[in-house]
Amino acid sequence: MKSFSGLLLAGVAAAVPTSLTAEADAPAAAIKCPIVFDGRIPSTLALSAFDSSGSGSPFGADYVKGNDLKWSDILLLPTVPTSRFDGAVNGTATPFKAVEVTLSDKSIFQKQNGFRRAGLQFNGDTNTGSPGWTGIKTLHFSVKQDPQRPLNLSHEYLNVWHEASDYSADQIMFQTGTLIDQSGLPKNTFKVLSRSNKLLWSTPMDTSDWQNFAFTLDFNKNTVQVYYSKGTDPLASVLKATADDLTGAGEYQIGILKKPTGTSDVVNSGFQESGLKEGQIYGGIFLEDSANGCVSL
Repeated sequence: MKSFSGLLLAGVAAAVPTSLTAEADAPAAAIKCPIVFDGRIPSTLALSAFDSSGSGSPFGADYVKGNDLKWSDILLLPTVPTSRFDGAVNGTATPFKAVEVTLSDKSIFQKQNGFRRAGLQFNGDTNTGSPGWTGIKTLHFSVKQDPQRPLNLSHEYLNVWHEASDYSADQIMFQTGTLIDQSGLPKNTFKVLSRSNKLLWSTPMDTSDWQNFAFTLDFNKNTVQVYYSKGTDPLASVLKATADDLTGAGEYQIGILKKPTGTSDVVNSGFQESGLKEGQIYGGIFLEDSANGCVSL
């Protein structure tokens, strides 16, 4: 069993279907760069496949989740239109679908009673020796909000990040809500922060449409570049290559880590409301090799 003293993920919720009304499916955007880790969910994959290795899930079965919980208790496969990189290609059947990471009162990893967490990690991504933190890589993901499981934005949420192998720091962070150390920032925005907790870029949270993100991480030059779009629009650069300390190897985390309020010891104590029912829908998750400037838009 791993021990995580830094910011990581895991969690829980009820695996019941959810259906949202929104924009129609659109043809998928082409992925033009070599895929390093593919986190897109095959359209035929059942929830039970997430519970064991070798069952077709693109994510590890063990981490990071609530104690004594299965991923089929935590994840949902919502009926929503496909995200930008998940849809049908050239009129063929839609190959991929969305996945929702949820939280409940049981979303406690190990003894970290302050956090409520549930997080996915790519198969093959490891703290040391992983191809995910060498050269130039671009992490893609899309997010969509579930009105039946809204986030409580009076709390701080860590949704996507890359954490150093010694768990002492996160090289890049994608967050929302009220940040504990930067409460002056608007709570209803998605924020990209550096290793030093510097705000690099932000955008308002959309409550109905897909929002698409890509982070190009240059592990040679220690820079991050951000791309963004809404709905079916192509990604566009919104932050040029900006200095950030990406050293320290580590793994990608995708899901929800909800911090408590009213404490200086966020890992072990603080306030979390009871009856928790929150979720974040994801689509189009993959890591590509961006050598020679290759980025799928």
